This record gives sequence, structure tokens and C-alpha cells, in this order.
Amino acid sequence: MSLATPLTDEAIANNSTIPMWIMTFSEYYLAYKLAVEPDGPRIIFLDRSLATSLASLIYDTSKRKLWKTNGALYGFDVDGVPLDVNDLAYGRHHIDNPTLDLPAPRGDYLRYRCWLTLERHGPQSLDSLCSLLRISEPDRRRRLERILRKSKLEGFLEELLGTYGLKDRYLGTWARIKTLIDTIGHRMFEEKPKQNPMRVWKNNEWHWLTTQDLAFLTLFTLNLLVEECWRKQILLVGLTKDTAARDLKNHVLPVLSSNKIWSGDITQQELSRIPNTDRMMLQTLSVFSHESMKVPWSLTEYDSAFLMIVPDFKKQLGFVSGAIRNKITPERLFLKSYIQLSQTDIDPQLRSNVLLLDRLSYANFDYRPDSTLTFKHTYGNAEETVRPIVFTDKTVPNPIQELVMQTLCSMTSNSIPELFGHNKPLFIADKVAKWHNEEMRRIIDTTGKWLMNNPSLRHFVFYMSTFRERRSEIEGSRRDSF
Repeated sequence: MSLATPLTDEAIANNSTIPMWIMTFSEYYLAYKLAVEPDGPRIIFLDRSLATSLASLIYDTSKRKLWKTNGALYGFDVDGVPLDVNDLAYGRHHIDNPTLDLPAPRGDYLRYRCWLTLERHGPQSLDSLCSLLRISEPDRRRRLERILRKSKLEGFLEELLGTYGLKDRYLGTWARIKTLIDTIGHRMFEEKPKQNPMRVWKNNEWHWLTTQDLAFLTLFTLNLLVEECWRKQILLVGLTKDTAARDLKNHVLPVLSSNKIWSGDITQQELSRIPNTDRMMLQTLSVFSHESMKVPWSLTEYDSAFLMIVPDFKKQLGFVSGAIRNKITPERLFLKSYIQLSQTDIDPQLRSNVLLLDRLSYANFDYRPDSTLTFKHTYGNAEETVRPIVFTDKTVPNPIQELVMQTLCSMTSNSIPELFGHNKPLFIADKVAKWHNEEMRRIIDTTGKWLMNNPSLRHFVFYMSTFRERRSEIEGSRRDSF
């Protein structure tokens, strides 16, 4: 299972990826439980990309027509109220941080920002809601009016005397989702259940959790983790060892160059001829420029929203466009960078791999005039503002990045060859997880061999495998006999 690809209909029904989804859910659940502890950690490292995980989970849960039929969460009773489509939609984008202006009041996210604003400030008229969201343009005002009318038809909002407000049922949606995560997560990972933890009781019968349900649970847990880290000022960092990301080369450099923010004469055609991925490009630069690029080094941080930001299609100065269907993901949520931590003592060109690092952004440290850019984006006949966080050069103060680099440098070691340039706690955690995986694999393989060699189960075992699997096994046995 890969979080880099969306769930297909087959994947939702296929239970072969369930173990990987459970593992992903368990990682975020463990991080969330650590974050809510009274004397919990001040820094949380995850062995994955935060921005990529969030975008993939949003996409995996985007097939609204399947929410009712392909999962057990729809209709599941939480605190006496069954979850419905509006609850699931509300929880998908619940990353609430007014100081970072999140969710961004633009594009497809205006809908969710509108709901959160009504939840926080109570019923509002169209004029007062426009004022709270700082919407003055007629085209954006019309879009907000359409969102309010549609939300009313969907049963999420109610209108009284020209004011719109959340229905009482949905005022407690986020609290019920938190209860849902605590209940299912505790049963799956913290207690010895009396029955299979992958089943939930709904409508007087048991229902199995599907990969779609696990995607929702993982997404809700990640949103809860992000909000808890903001609330308690916990540093949340994701590290990725191997990545094929190309957004630095294909998006960041062209956008900042075309808008005269970074100076340079390199063209997109010339960029296409250098190493294919950002990691390989930076590793190549590090090797051939080892005298000027002293280890440890880090790239200046830029907004993870550049994954979907490209130069304006019409080549207008100060404008940007969305990479896919002209959509741009929320900015000011995560910041990305690349780092290199180690080199050998005998050869300065023999260096560790470049790692992708992304971290949660924090308003007090990152959202400042000198670290924020402003672009215009034309979306749906409306001209909107996009404000990504970009530390354009090393002269812009970035205390969080300095803290992260100091911490990571102190947590690596050259004495262990496979740890060279990586994070030691994550390395140990990965080793422990692989040990448990190997132990369980031995148990499963032993059980499988016992079943395959049990004479009383011969006829049953014959039909357990598919035709292709049986054919491959017979052909392999025939080849081995020669």
C-alpha cells in the first residue's frame, strides 16, 4: 500500500492491504496519544512525509458516492448520534488555526473555512461572514453565497431571518470524531479486545472496517495530531529517506524565477536535463560542490503547497496556477526542506544521502511579512490571494529550522554504517518494527505450512489459491526438478 496513490474501488474491497493501513493508522495514533499526554514530548518525529500523507489521505477519502456503501463508519453511533456524510466531510478538512488563516478562505477550501467560522462565531449573515473572511470581491461573495445555499440544502446549515448557522447536531461533530478515534484506536492498539477489533457494531449487526474506513480514521487522527501540536507548541517533523519528489525543480524554481523573486537565467528546458528528482539533484550538487557546501547543510524552507503551485498559465507577473485542474492545496500548513547531515573523515565527497524534511508551521515563528509571499490565483472566475511561506534566502531568520538542524545533527551517528546520516531514534524504531514483523511472519508462515500439509484440509487448500498462483507454483516446481 502506498500513500502516494489514491484508493481504487478494488483496493477498498481488497483486504490484502489492511495490514499496511493498520500500521499507518497506528503510527499516527501513537503520535497523537503522545501529544495529548500531560507531560508528553516536545518534539515528535515521524518516518514519513507529513504533507504527502495528508494530500494522499484527502484523495483516498474523496469518493463521496462510496461513503455510504463501502465503509462501516457511515451510520456508526458515536455518543448516541450516528455519523453521516456531513460529519465525514467536516472532519476531512478540520485543520483549524485562525492565526495561520487556515483553512485558507479560497478555492474549494472556502466551504470548510465557512463552516469553521460559523462554529466559532455562531450564526452570521452573508455580510458579516464576508467581513470575517475578509471577502470584498463580488465574484468571491457570490461563491460564498452559493456555498451557503448548498450547505443548507445538504442539511448542514440552517437559515433563520437572513442568518446562517450550523445545525445543533453538527456543533459537536469534531468532539464526536475525537471520541471515535479514541474508542477505535484504544480498542485496536491499547487493549486485548473481546472480539475482532476490525468489526464495529452498527444497526444491530457487526460490520467490518474497510480500507476506506481506515483511511478516514488515519486522516482524522492526523488532523487531531496537527491541532494538538499547535495547541501545546510541539515540534512535529517528518523525515523521508527515499523520495521521488520533483516539486523543487519543477515548481519552486520556475515560480520564484518567473516572478523575479529568485534571480537566475536557467530555463525549464535546462532544468529538465539535470538529475530527475530533487534529492538526486541536490546530492549531485553536494558532491561536486563539496568545498562550498559544508556538511551539515539544509535548503531554505518553502511551503508544501508548492507541490500544486506552478507558473501562471498566462505568464502574468505575480500570478500562479494550480498543477492539476488549476487547484492549489492549502498553504502555510507544512514547510519542506532537504538536508544532508554527515560526511566521512577521509573523503569530503563521500557523504550521506540527502533527506526530505517537512515540518508543521507555527504562526509565531513562520508566518511573518519577511517570510511570506503573495500571489494572485484565478480560480472559478474569481481572483484569489495565495500566501505561501517561503524563506527566500539564508538571511531571513528561521529559528525553527535552526532548532531542527541542531537536533537532527545531535541524533545521528557515523559509528553504525546503515545509520550514516540518518536519525538514530527513527532507525531504532524501524528496527524494532521490522523485528516484530519478522516474528509475526514466521508465525503466519508456519501456520500456512501446517494448513498446506494437513491431509484433512487438502480439498479446501486446493481452492484457497487463485489459478495463477497455483500455475506459478506448479511451473516453479517443474523448473526446480531439472
